[in-house]
Amino acid sequence: MNVSDFDYELPEELIAQEPSEVRDECRLLVLHRSNNTLEHKKFYNIIDYLNPGDCLVLNDSKVIPARIFGIKEGTGANIEFLLSKKIEGDKWETLVRPGRRLHEGDVVNFGDGKLKATILGNGDEGTRIVKFDYDGIFMEILEELGSMPLPPYIEREADEHDKDRYQNVYAKNEGSVACATAGLHWTPELLEKAKSKGVKIAYVTLHVGIGTFRPVKVDKVEEHHMHFEEYTVTKEAADIINEARKNGGRIISVGTTACRTMESCSNDDGTIRAESGSTGIFIYPGYKFKIVDALITNFHLPKSTLLMLVSALYNRDSMIKAYEEAVKEKYHFFSYGDAMFIE
Repeated sequence: MNVSDFDYELPEELIAQEPSEVRDECRLLVLHRSNNTLEHKKFYNIIDYLNPGDCLVLNDSKVIPARIFGIKEGTGANIEFLLSKKIEGDKWETLVRPGRRLHEGDVVNFGDGKLKATILGNGDEGTRIVKFDYDGIFMEILEELGSMPLPPYIEREADEHDKDRYQNVYAKNEGSVACATAGLHWTPELLEKAKSKGVKIAYVTLHVGIGTFRPVKVDKVEEHHMHFEEYTVTKEAADIINEARKNGGRIISVGTTACRTMESCSNDDGTIRAESGSTGIFIYPGYKFKIVDALITNFHLPKSTLLMLVSALYNRDSMIKAYEEAVKEKYHFFSYGDAMFIE
């Protein structure tokens, strides 16, 4: 398959720069795979499409304020860090800008010395390996000094409002540098409505890395290599998912990250294993899903691996037509945009 097969025209003004005023009042495009039809709804209407015994699976990873600004010791140069991935202890893989100014042994100060970073060497694809020094608790310092790592297509600086809105209401396990944005539309009240209807809820964890924003640089889909991300499926979550499947309920993934997590530790008999690991699973048309029956997701970038994933659950032609319909109806796209339910 050609990567260009997953392209579509998107007017720039449809890229959401702000979240909807109320989480569950964004728009929802419902795709019915059984008869290849679609409906235009509001997200709170998702309850009407959930059945007793279904299982919603959500990614409870929490976004950290991973963008920090500092001063290079010796020169006073302004330096920007975007934490990418924790390696071990206080060592992180980090995107730095401007990278040409930082070499092994250089030190960067953040917050008047509350946090210091020493460059240890080079990482993959232009990143640096850094070690942080500080007094106190790292995440508390990061909460004070850092800002939310909004995606590059949101053309403004993150503010205090984003610390709440670029975070799912059920997020609890710190570690992501990008939000699992299909969850942004859920409110505690809407989740309670789902439970009251007899829908089971399971939480898995996948820490989203900056690889989610990396463009596909090859021409052939099969030649692309995914970045690896850390995940955990607890025994409690696995039991809830397996019990729902055993009793005939659908497994509905809230987002592509929960989907990739489940498919990474799935068995051929349609059950899921409780485990922790690192996954670079790449799902594109031709993939046979073992766990996921339906998917709640946002609208994804042209020629992206996420658009390939949703096309695998539906089919490429129908998905591209659905995207063209969403453009025609002026849906909002990407992280802060509207949602889709592939039923």
